[in-house]
Amino acid sequence: MHDKTQLKAEAKSVLDGLKGKTLSNKDRMAIPVQDMPCQEAAIRAGNMEEVAIGYSEEQARVEAYRCLQCKNAPCISGCPVSIDIPGFLRLSAEGDFTGAADVIRKTNLLPAICGRVCPQEKQCQLVCTLGKALKSVDKAVQIGRVERYIADRERTSGQSPIPEIAAPTGKRVAVVGAGPAGMTVAADVRREGHEVVIFEAFQKPGGVMVYGIPEFRLPKAIVSEEADKLRAMGVKFELNTLIGRTIPLETLFKEDGFDAVFIGVGAGLPKFMNIPGENYVGVFSANEYLTRANLMRAWDQKRAATPIYHSKRVAVLGGGNVAMDSARMALRLGAEEVHVLYRRTREEMPARAEEVEHAMEEGIIFDFLSSPTEILGNEKGRVTGLRVLSYELGQADASGRRSPVAIKGSEQDVAFDTVIVAIGNDSNPLLAKTTKGLAVDKRGQVLVDENQKTSLDAVWAGGDIVLGAATVILAMGEGRRAAAAINRYLI
Repeated sequence: MHDKTQLKAEAKSVLDGLKGKTLSNKDRMAIPVQDMPCQEAAIRAGNMEEVAIGYSEEQARVEAYRCLQCKNAPCISGCPVSIDIPGFLRLSAEGDFTGAADVIRKTNLLPAICGRVCPQEKQCQLVCTLGKALKSVDKAVQIGRVERYIADRERTSGQSPIPEIAAPTGKRVAVVGAGPAGMTVAADVRREGHEVVIFEAFQKPGGVMVYGIPEFRLPKAIVSEEADKLRAMGVKFELNTLIGRTIPLETLFKEDGFDAVFIGVGAGLPKFMNIPGENYVGVFSANEYLTRANLMRAWDQKRAATPIYHSKRVAVLGGGNVAMDSARMALRLGAEEVHVLYRRTREEMPARAEEVEHAMEEGIIFDFLSSPTEILGNEKGRVTGLRVLSYELGQADASGRRSPVAIKGSEQDVAFDTVIVAIGNDSNPLLAKTTKGLAVDKRGQVLVDENQKTSLDAVWAGGDIVLGAATVILAMGEGRRAAAAINRYLI
């Protein structure tokens, strides 16, 4: 059920029943999980508006009441930035959303973003005591949904405070990359009074939050607002600037006078399957496809002149969140039929369960236990289909997921005119190739110590360039560690 009016009414009824009661853990466990109101699938598949509408105040309070306020608070350790989750939930249940926002802001400057795109079911909600008691992560306190409500309430009030800035120190810090890690470092370092300049290769700050995650999951206005907060704090942005090519990293020290540098350039090198036919017209990396659609607004053909490949039958290869974003974007760009091909089953998919459910509701077709061995094309060099091999599940691999085993003789040709490869990204190789002495591993990921310090003096790194393709909140967690180390270094 996704109707906001009905969900709000039901929540109000529950809230009225809780008034004046001293709740036991048994009472809290009996409170129903609050569903997220959403656009109807048939409607949202044809627009770019946000799918999840967000909790009402009544829903946010009811959901917050479900928190058991347990003393060991495993949810805090499950959060990469260690938000005081029981603290903000307690205040939310009482209706003190301003106080709740203050609690969140102590460790997380991007709650409106994290509340939308973070995989809470694999982090704070996975270890929630209530979820474990009810034997289902789906029945854990919906922490992210309440966090989103608090952040949106503050945003729409126009009263989102700017963090206090310490007295100027005379120290200068360069942040390379305006993604979640870089923006987090910029905020934490600037708060201590240091001058901060963010260098960003694209024309807009936000990194993967603007080029990768679609508007229907994360409205770009929210990312823009967060960048504006940094500007209000005194952080400067140098956009359309490619460090490592336009400006060598060492120049930031020798010529520009920076005292410390943070590298947060992300994982921008798309992986391909290395099968025949990947050079045909109509084959795209998910990176390119989503960048055209999101950052370059190809979905808005009335106002943007960005070229986009017009498709009828689309195959998306992969099973992660990027594959879900690509498939759902293709549908919104006019594709008549979109298939997701994945070598395992739904149970093994790394994508968030909510994103898979939304995709299925919108009509995306999932071809599980399937993967191509070749991309087929015509004499003009355009995609005409895939040669698809079927699989069955074997023994579990090192990750705990059962390994796919090819079924001999099961290949068949399936017609498609577009193929989007969404099987992950490698780290951006530019800085490693242009920066002498920067240590990386065999995958090109920058090597760091426990404080995000690289092999170079006064240089730290974090986010996807260190982790590989990860999540917004994990990148922020690395940014916080790096910022703390930078601040100690600059004392």
